[in-house]
Amino acid sequence: MRQSAFKFRTWGGARAGAGRKPNGRWAGVSHLGRPVHSRHHPLHVTLRVRQGLSTLREHELFLEVRRALAAGRERFGFRLVHFSVQRDHLHLLAEARDRRALSRGVQGLSIRVARAINRRLRRHGRVFADRYHARALKTPRAARWALRYVLLNVRKHEPQAVPFGFVDACSSAAWFDGFARPPELVFGARSCREQFQLQRVVPRESAARSPLDSPVVAARTWLLTAGQRRMAPFDVDDVPGRAE
Repeated sequence: MRQSAFKFRTWGGARAGAGRKPNGRWAGVSHLGRPVHSRHHPLHVTLRVRQGLSTLREHELFLEVRRALAAGRERFGFRLVHFSVQRDHLHLLAEARDRRALSRGVQGLSIRVARAINRRLRRHGRVFADRYHARALKTPRAARWALRYVLLNVRKHEPQAVPFGFVDACSSAAWFDGFARPPELVFGARSCREQFQLQRVVPRESAARSPLDSPVVAARTWLLTAGQRRMAPFDVDDVPGRAE
């Protein structure tokens, strides 16, 4: 006679597909501690707004969003180098002194943008759906890819929204000088710059209260200056692929 072993049914532990499922259209951004950030690495930051709001690309609403981005383009050791505003999200290319500067800079921009949206839509309450997502760019290829992805993002989501040969007016592409074609053939860039000058954006914190000449600041990191230029140039008509 030999006693048989009982097979106990167990629960818990690591299993494929286990855990609470994402709620809503997108999976939420992880709430784990963010990694240490190096000032030498620029960042691709994504901010998503809540469902049910008007498209951020509506002309008057976009002007308010752009004014908010311009007013907070350089604060707390954070620098906004480029941006793209889509219907329900924003893409930013930024530089930050450290992790704290990144956090304070993005939070400051988010507050400015949220207030601008609520003011324009005459509403109250939360605007952004989740925490921001930030991806460090550590190679010239990654920096070049991010520039292409951000500045040409509308051709991925709404290719019919911008004619061929024209920059996206709801981005900072008008202030980018690295397209494959000559500057005089980058259509729409000059009118975007002139419109911004007419908007007369004045940063509140500036003692001189002088209007800004651009909604973004020039890049300082090697990867967004000399580094990314080592890669093949892209044109205004390119269609970026999915995020890597």
